[in-house]
Amino acid sequence: MKQSFINTATIALWAALIATGTFIVIPVPGSPVPIVLQNMLAVMAGMILGPIAGGASVLLFLVAGALGLPVFSGARGGLAILAGPTGGYLFGYLGGAILAGLIVKKPQSENSCPYWKCALAVLAGMVFIYIPGLIRLSLIFNGDWVKTLTVGCFPYLIGDGIKAVLVTLITPSIRKFYVSLLQS
Repeated sequence: MKQSFINTATIALWAALIATGTFIVIPVPGSPVPIVLQNMLAVMAGMILGPIAGGASVLLFLVAGALGLPVFSGARGGLAILAGPTGGYLFGYLGGAILAGLIVKKPQSENSCPYWKCALAVLAGMVFIYIPGLIRLSLIFNGDWVKTLTVGCFPYLIGDGIKAVLVTLITPSIRKFYVSLLQS
């Protein structure tokens, strides 16, 4: 019963953490896709909570945004955002969280997250987010992949690399704390 409550509470907490990323938005000139922390937080949710609970937290975030709550970048919400140029990336958050969670597995005492595994998970999760994001953006740009990559990928690689290093460094400690919380 207590563990079920903790799981439910942490799913809601991580959905809220992802939503707080809405306040850190850096517009990129010439691109409809801003620099955000939400992609990092979505992948991190999967790495800390595991694939199911992490995916559930991202799904809760997406549902809140679809219902119109201002949780997407720039404090926006609604179905139009999901159908717009950044919608593919938003849906990619779900797959990125699940994939990263599958790599590091559900947090348990016997299953730690060494740095190499965390690095692999965050890299796979972040790359996964780009796939539906770039596909959606290419549809908006009528299949022009040069423009799609120029405005939807290349400007973000260094920043996402920095975010990946940060997640790799802090996730093992947070997972260890989460496991101790579940076991207490």
